[in-house]
Amino acid sequence: MRYFLGVDAGGSKTYAVIADEQGSVIGVGQGGNGNHQKNREQAEANLHRAVTEALKASGLTQEQIEFAWFGLAGADRESDFRILRPMIRRLGLPRTDISCDTWIALRAGTEKSYGVVLICGSGVNCAGKNPQGETYQCGGFGYRFGDFGGGYDLSAEVFRSVMRADDGREKPTVLSERLTSLLGYSHVSELREDYLDDFRDLPPHIAELLFQAAEEGDEVAVGLLIKQGDELGLAASATIRQLGMETGTFDIVLAGSLLTKGDRSGIIRGAIERNVKQTAPDCTLRVLTREPVIGSVVLAMENSGMQVNREMLDRLSLAAMPQAIKC
Repeated sequence: MRYFLGVDAGGSKTYAVIADEQGSVIGVGQGGNGNHQKNREQAEANLHRAVTEALKASGLTQEQIEFAWFGLAGADRESDFRILRPMIRRLGLPRTDISCDTWIALRAGTEKSYGVVLICGSGVNCAGKNPQGETYQCGGFGYRFGDFGGGYDLSAEVFRSVMRADDGREKPTVLSERLTSLLGYSHVSELREDYLDDFRDLPPHIAELLFQAAEEGDEVAVGLLIKQGDELGLAASATIRQLGMETGTFDIVLAGSLLTKGDRSGIIRGAIERNVKQTAPDCTLRVLTREPVIGSVVLAMENSGMQVNREMLDRLSLAAMPQAIKC
């Protein structure tokens, strides 16, 4: 029997899953922040903790792992990999590989080995792989580098819209009352004065107000969600063109909390679809329903020569649902 380890490490949590070649999950581990860009020492400690817990639960040693795949937030550039490779080597696993966490979300969300993935969580990212194995990443580096959206940017957009509505540059919006209440103020003027006197960061969960307001038909909120979808659609279309996939049949996987949980009304998805269908009419949008760590396990299997079909994906997904990785 061969055994495979998959790891999904983000800014708030790290998951490790060990499965055998039949798709049975036999060990799960978890830790906190696994993004070296936030805290390198903390990330290494949490990776070690998650992998150690999974090995202990499985009863295996490092040497018994056939292949381990690490999907890591912040694994974007060669400068990142120079930090991450020694970190992973210190785990003592015989065969490993590392990718950005976008790729494991893609592999978890489609039965094909290629496609496009859009991430919209605290930030945004887009990446794609064509049938020839060529890859392209569009964005993922923040507003200054061309991105728009995710929890951090949308929180700022809510704040700006409330300020603009208060001074007459924007339509009245229910976001004004919701934002002042959420942040503990009586009036927008009080909020403005306090933030002018004491500049502070906006919590990303402010973006949740957009979805609530949009479901009630608030024009300002709906407009911001459409803009988010348009921007994601532009990133996906650019990726499709770069990879020459305009006439292909493939999946666009929608991942990240704002797409998988927040967009209940489908406003963002609708805007994405309108954009990408103009570029690639035969593509299919799929909301990610599996844990991204499943993509890491699958990539570990495929890099050992295994063929992973839908049945295997479903078996892994069902087996990896214990509460241990849902906290």
